[in-house]
Amino acid sequence: MSQTIILYPLSNFTFTTKEAQPEEDPSVAARLQRLQNNYEDYGMRRTVEGVLVVHDHGHPHILMLQIANAFFKLPGDYLKPGEDEVEGLKKRLDTRLTPKTIPFSEEVDTWEIGDCLAQWWRPNFETFMYPFIPAHVTKPKECKKLFLVQLPERKVMAVPKNMKLLAVPLFELYDNSARYGPQLSAIPHLLSRYNFVMQ
Repeated sequence: MSQTIILYPLSNFTFTTKEAQPEEDPSVAARLQRLQNNYEDYGMRRTVEGVLVVHDHGHPHILMLQIANAFFKLPGDYLKPGEDEVEGLKKRLDTRLTPKTIPFSEEVDTWEIGDCLAQWWRPNFETFMYPFIPAHVTKPKECKKLFLVQLPERKVMAVPKNMKLLAVPLFELYDNSARYGPQLSAIPHLLSRYNFVMQ
């Protein structure tokens, strides 16, 4: 049985900027080295990211961060050891997208975390992730979970100055792993079980 998700128009949301949030690592190789160092201390990394859906011109769009005019990612980050996934994702969304001063009308918790849409596994200290654990892998190095985030009717979001927040239509993501990678290009498939109601 499919679920119904209410989507609000992109024009309902206000976007401002805030101080830059530089990436922790200067390169992919440095990121993988930090992953390996942290794995030795804490075990498998757990990462959470939010799929924020709006509509524009009657078509669903995913809000994505663009870094350095080339790299696309969903808002979120890795969790601390033992940290709850849902509460941890809310904190990461606040860190990434909440203005420093929140309007009085938005002081309530407005990140409504929904279904876990997918989990991706990193078997080794390399860039490849899979939507399954390969049979020969007994100790994956990272598990990334994508959660649907139900946005309120209106919200103010502040984007770090070194990033752009883009609304990418599903038709642009679909079957486009060359540009967006396998995780992001799979989002249209993951959302196909929902009925969208455009407000």
